[in-house]
Amino acid sequence: MDERRTVKVSKYLSKHLRHQPERIGLILDDHGWVAVEELLRAAARHGFPLSRAELDHAVATNDKRRFTVESGAGNGAGGDRIRANQGHTVTVDLDLPPTEPPAYLYHGTVARVMDAIRAEGLRPMTRHHVHLSPDRETATRVGARRGRPLVLTVDAGAMHRAGHVFRVSANGVWLADAVPPQFLLLRA
Repeated sequence: MDERRTVKVSKYLSKHLRHQPERIGLILDDHGWVAVEELLRAAARHGFPLSRAELDHAVATNDKRRFTVESGAGNGAGGDRIRANQGHTVTVDLDLPPTEPPAYLYHGTVARVMDAIRAEGLRPMTRHHVHLSPDRETATRVGARRGRPLVLTVDAGAMHRAGHVFRVSANGVWLADAVPPQFLLLRA
């Protein structure tokens, strides 16, 4: 399959499963799921026809594992359904249980936002959660999307002991409501 088409499909899925489902007439359930056939019909109606094979390929080859397809979920639709694993700006409950994090997690960012981070910590901004990576390499790739990356270390163990809740998405991204500045290990 053409790599450019796969990227285009992945971006289309992100836009409509995470941010603007209403733009193509989709209604996500409370947990962010929608029937695959409903998504395919809506995409075709709105000028972006894609096949089930293209969708499956985009989901399977997405390096960030942004989407989950669930078969035979008993959701009443009698078929498969799909959702984004995290990163929503629309209200959804991903139904992820609180999970004890590893001692340290990481966040990729860029220098131009460091003054705000030092003052306020990490905030979800337009999303529902702060996204944290389990390793420095992943955080570096995330930060590099906005420029030269900086990787911040989060004392997740101390945060957890202080009562902060962590959840982990299906693709291994750790989610927190916020990270107060005192839990960021910043060099002077």
